[in-house]
Amino acid sequence: GDHHTGAPAPGADGFRADRIWVDIERVAGTITACGRDTVEVDMGPHRGRARVVIPPHALGAVQVRHPRMQPGYLFDAICVASPDGPVAVRPGTSQPGYRVDDLAAPEPAAPVPGTLRGTVTWFGGLAAPPGAAYPAVDPEGHAGGCADAPAPCVAMPFLSLGSEVAVRNECGGRERSVPVIECGCVAARFCDRCSECGASPRGRIAELTPAAFVGLGGELDAGCFNATVRPVLGGRAERW
Repeated sequence: GDHHTGAPAPGADGFRADRIWVDIERVAGTITACGRDTVEVDMGPHRGRARVVIPPHALGAVQVRHPRMQPGYLFDAICVASPDGPVAVRPGTSQPGYRVDDLAAPEPAAPVPGTLRGTVTWFGGLAAPPGAAYPAVDPEGHAGGCADAPAPCVAMPFLSLGSEVAVRNECGGRERSVPVIECGCVAARFCDRCSECGASPRGRIAELTPAAFVGLGGELDAGCFNATVRPVLGGRAERW
C-alpha cells in the first residue's frame, strides 16, 4: 500500500504534518545509460539499479540541475513510484560537475575532524526506522564496510555498522542520535553542497532514512539540509 510521512511543523501538539508524500522515492547514483525520456542509474551495491522515467513536465527542471546526462556522471532525483518504476518529479540536488571516476580522495595525511560539516540527504523507504548510511564504514574485519567503496571527498573517521552518530540540522537546530545501518557508498561519490540555509561545505556526510530526515526537520522534496555529524561517544546525544 501507499506509505505516508509528513514534514513536521510547530503546532498545538508540538508538531504537525504540513506536507504529505505518497510513494515518494529517491534515485541517486551513477548514470549507466540514457534514453530520450529515461535514465538508468546504478545506485550502488546495496540498492541495485533503477530505470527512471522523466516525464515532460519534469524534464526541464531535471536537465537544468543535471546538464551532463551522460554515462559516468551522477544523477539524483526525487521520484514517485509507478507500476513501470520510479517517475522523476524534481531534481534531488544539482549534479556535480565531475565524472565519478575523477573524484579525488582527501590527502592521506589530511586531518580527520571530530565534527563533520556538510550536507545530509535521505534514502530508502518510508517504512524504514530511523537510521543512517555513513560514507566511511570501515571495510576491515567485521565492521560491515564495502571493500570497493570509494573514499569520500572529505576526511571522515571510520565507523562500524551499529555505531551511532549525532546529526544536527544546522538549518532548524534539531539534533538526534541515529544508528549507522548501511555503508554509504553512494553518498561517498557526491562531493556537493546543500543550500537550504546558505551553502554547506562540500561532501555528503550522511544519508538518513525518511523517518530520521523528517524527524530532524528535513523536507523530503527539498532533498537535503546543511548539517553537522559526529560520532556518539558514551551516549552523549539525545536518542529517538
